[in-house]
Amino acid sequence: MNQPPSAGRGGTTWAIVITSAASFMAALDNLVVTTALPAIREDLGGALADLEWTVSAYTLTFAVLLLFGAALGDRFGRRRLFTIGLSIFTAASAGAALAPGIDSLIAARAVQGVGAAIMMPLALTLLTVAVPPARRGAALGVLGAVTGVAVASGPLIGGSLTEHISWQWIFWLNVPIGLVLLPLARLRLKESHAPDPRLDVPGTLLVSGGLFGVVYALVNGHTDGWTSAGVLTSATVGTALLLAFVRHGSVSRHPMLPMRLFRDRTFAGVNAASLLMFLGMFGSIFLLSQYMQSVLGYSPTEAGLRMLPWTGMPLLVAPLAGYFSDRIGGRPIVIASLTFQSLGLALFALVLEPGMSYAAMLPAQIVGGFGMALFFAPAASLVMSSVQPAEQGMASGANNALREVGGALGVASLGAVFAAQGGYGTPWTFTDGIVPALWIGAGAVAIGAVAAFLMDGRTNSTQDGIPSARTPARPTATV
Repeated sequence: MNQPPSAGRGGTTWAIVITSAASFMAALDNLVVTTALPAIREDLGGALADLEWTVSAYTLTFAVLLLFGAALGDRFGRRRLFTIGLSIFTAASAGAALAPGIDSLIAARAVQGVGAAIMMPLALTLLTVAVPPARRGAALGVLGAVTGVAVASGPLIGGSLTEHISWQWIFWLNVPIGLVLLPLARLRLKESHAPDPRLDVPGTLLVSGGLFGVVYALVNGHTDGWTSAGVLTSATVGTALLLAFVRHGSVSRHPMLPMRLFRDRTFAGVNAASLLMFLGMFGSIFLLSQYMQSVLGYSPTEAGLRMLPWTGMPLLVAPLAGYFSDRIGGRPIVIASLTFQSLGLALFALVLEPGMSYAAMLPAQIVGGFGMALFFAPAASLVMSSVQPAEQGMASGANNALREVGGALGVASLGAVFAAQGGYGTPWTFTDGIVPALWIGAGAVAIGAVAAFLMDGRTNSTQDGIPSARTPARPTATV
């Protein structure tokens, strides 16, 4: 009998390669543009607010449309929507590289976020479907390693391409990769749907509007003022819409994200931990990459290279984390991950000062990088195994959306602490600002470790669609 394209060992390998490459592109574009902003300003012009939008336009559309992208995949086919999202992302990357002005660049970045929001959650779901349960943790470890490296190495890749070629190559890099992945995804990935899929249009509008309002306020609070009319209105309306989304998820018959999922301590705990982990990681990388350039005097490429003991650690450790999560469970590894990462940020805060040696910051980089590397694979496995197979698409979208919101919150909140306590004026004022910000980041990640500790330590809810002894079978629709 002929096997489907994704069946067997070869199909599993193709699924890992395709979803990892797509996830790398989507994750990379979170921070890849940050070190290119001076070159973009010199080439295209624009005020400071315009340059900030080249970063936040991608983050905002990515965050607010993740759940909708997952729901579309469940309804119309995950492989089909994955290729559509990949096509949008690839075309928008070319548009960004060809942008004649700052406004068109911002628009292209927003469209990139739309493509990534469709592509990213479906990559995780497609991989979960393609890999047998016994090897799922190791496969997710590879995906976690690639995603973690992409997020953390964005400043290095962006700085290197800008310094040695041009800022446009930050976006051109995605185009050949996307063109190669499109036919491979069509030929090598198996199509899948959620049973009895339904599009929740009211829920989509509520969560998209709510997340947009909250993230917009967080991104713009430090520039427009936290008490400005626009920021306060955005935060208030966004919060109200999110509360309405929570109520909708509790009473609707077919919500895109049933609130009953959060009654599961594992699902609730790993999502809280993910948000807080990205808060600390994004905000810290954003500030530390600038510290190395503004205070220590490194070029963008030199700064990225010197951060590799921290940012490159997922490539080495994340596959091992997935391997061991299959044997001892994801919960203890996630707790250890967040503990190490919090300790690493605390070590950074203790040693940073103007003129410090590179060797003095190595212990913090190694400890923090080891913790970050441990997180991705077991966290993804916990999310996917804490829900029924029919709910994995919405669970993946929710987890990715909360990570993006956590990243936006981290850049905004740690940036606000930095601005309140210091600034860019001198190396001493920069250090005065970054140290308390890092303490806030360390504290947030430590709270994430507490959330992980409160997860259910027993067997995960499902294995390959079969409920475990601790969790009775439950219907896919909310009553």
